[in-house]
Amino acid sequence: MLSSISDNTIKQYNSSFKLWWKFCSQCKINTFEPEIVNILTFLAEQFNKGGSYGTINTHRSALSLLIGGNLGSDDQIKRLMKGIYKKKPSIPKYRGTWDPQLVLNFISKWFPNRNLPLEKITKKLCVLLAICTGHRVQTLSLIKISNINKCADSLQIPITEVIKTSAAGRDQPVLILPYFRENPSICPSTTLNDYVSVTSDIRVDNEESLFITYKKPHRKASSQSLSRWIKQTLAEAGVDVSVFSAHSTRHASTSAAASTGVSIDVIRKAAGWSSSSQTFARFYNRPILDEGVFARSVCSLTINNEHTNNLIC
Repeated sequence: MLSSISDNTIKQYNSSFKLWWKFCSQCKINTFEPEIVNILTFLAEQFNKGGSYGTINTHRSALSLLIGGNLGSDDQIKRLMKGIYKKKPSIPKYRGTWDPQLVLNFISKWFPNRNLPLEKITKKLCVLLAICTGHRVQTLSLIKISNINKCADSLQIPITEVIKTSAAGRDQPVLILPYFRENPSICPSTTLNDYVSVTSDIRVDNEESLFITYKKPHRKASSQSLSRWIKQTLAEAGVDVSVFSAHSTRHASTSAAASTGVSIDVIRKAAGWSSSSQTFARFYNRPILDEGVFARSVCSLTINNEHTNNLIC
């Protein structure tokens, strides 16, 4: 059973188990065969201590695994969870998001790629892949050099290892990175090829993972390292990292794609959500926070008009 749960989920459940065992010990309750009223009391107590709806729902899921059965289908548990939601509804982490163009303009100055310090080309590739694929850093950390397939107009990278959204009967993601030949300074495929070339001679024991640490020894980079690199680059580009985490690249890129008219189905497929997932609509599709958008739109009209007049002349 434990094999069906990710390591991160187990870590998350551990805090619930500790609270539950403490509660059972204090109230002299059978840890593995409690009454529903005991579970209701425990969940209500955690809510009264300040727990959010999401936190209480995590406790419920953890207890369901420990005790067996599906507590979520119990009428009393469902009624309690509904009441908790009404008292303290869960809200999206961000009310808006940042404009990816801000970051792309910043890292476009880091060019030519092969002349960059190892730290800069590593961070540039990390940010470009996060923005251009819309995937989690976990997925990016699992890219293998041997899985990178070179096509005429793109790189195609199947992710073969299990990720958060992996499930029986569900296709593993394939990252599609088209070549932006008109703007090589922010082309993810060009940057990736350059990065592989630059790091080819410093990889320890022919390390297969795409991302390696830019400090010696150059070993496989963890998802935590990728998150740190992304956040550092966002901060340098002017994104408020006291509000936005590295994971916000997923919000920014998918929201930007939606604002340009890309269909929800395409966004779901590209970012690794299932065809029926409502996650994007509920938590990720956010307006871009940009007070200067009106002024820039007017300037863009002026530039476009000047371009049109020049063509006419």
